[in-house]
Amino acid sequence: MINRQLSVAPMMDWTDRHCRYLHRLLSPHALLYTEMVTTGALLHGDKQRFLMFDEFEQPLALQIGGSNPSEMAQCAEFAQQEGYQEVNINVGCPSDRVQNGGIGACLMSEPQLVAQCVSEMRDKVDIPITVKTRIGIDDFDSVEFLLNFVDTVSKAGCEIFIIHARKAILKGLSPKENRTVPPLNYDRAYLIKREFPHLSVVVNGGVKAVEDIKQHWNKLDGVMIGREAYHNPFFLAKIEQQLFNEGALDREAVLHEFIRYVDRQLTMGVSLQHMTRHILGLFAGQPGGKYWRRYLSENARHKNAGSDVLLAALEEMAPHQANLVASN
Repeated sequence: MINRQLSVAPMMDWTDRHCRYLHRLLSPHALLYTEMVTTGALLHGDKQRFLMFDEFEQPLALQIGGSNPSEMAQCAEFAQQEGYQEVNINVGCPSDRVQNGGIGACLMSEPQLVAQCVSEMRDKVDIPITVKTRIGIDDFDSVEFLLNFVDTVSKAGCEIFIIHARKAILKGLSPKENRTVPPLNYDRAYLIKREFPHLSVVVNGGVKAVEDIKQHWNKLDGVMIGREAYHNPFFLAKIEQQLFNEGALDREAVLHEFIRYVDRQLTMGVSLQHMTRHILGLFAGQPGGKYWRRYLSENARHKNAGSDVLLAALEEMAPHQANLVASN
């Protein structure tokens, strides 16, 4: 049984395997998600590259973007064979590229099709099939619209819904604007749990404080952290300490563990910058944090750059940390 109290959202171009390794160092309890992978990429591309992960990342879920039930079922089989513990259907992404493929948030208008995908996927695998959705799209944002969507899809066998508590505006807003402009409406997620108490309901959107998580836990089964986990990854460690009674983590200790991972990946031909871009925010809000970020940004991109760049970036911070101690 997967613990869904805490999870980190699937984020395109961000939650790749290197990012997830860092997040697992910071959070033993979080359920981690891949970035969205389309059915076309898995069926016609380099399947192994898209599905690759380190066992340390577990528990881990694969998010799939697609709308063809038989293709979705085949990709769910791939996920189970590779060891993923969940397959999540993307019914929330508002980008034009995703819409043009008939996937993402626009699928909210086709609950029967989503239900068919769920049904055929469940027929092929034993792992959970879950849905991540918005609370509505464009003018279809009534309570009745959301209730009908959840009712239809749940009857097909989906028992876990992740609700991004904003509607998506498919025409006129960029994906970035769709993460901030439509107002948050957590009450819609709470309503789903009240109306369907047998379902697991996880809320996503705008969670940036431990106190927020506590409040949502009082009414729902879990909370999914998005951008805050990426821009300020140490937030995950604070959650672990305050809500799961884990011991306090030291940022430098996490960094040294990540360096061990970096060294292994470098021997396999992975470029340093592909990994360090995810750790730029490790010292967010700390004395000298901007110097850490700047040094990594300027030096990790060089050809043949190694993990010594991370140690050098740490040294860049040292005088600023010392100044703070002296001033106190």
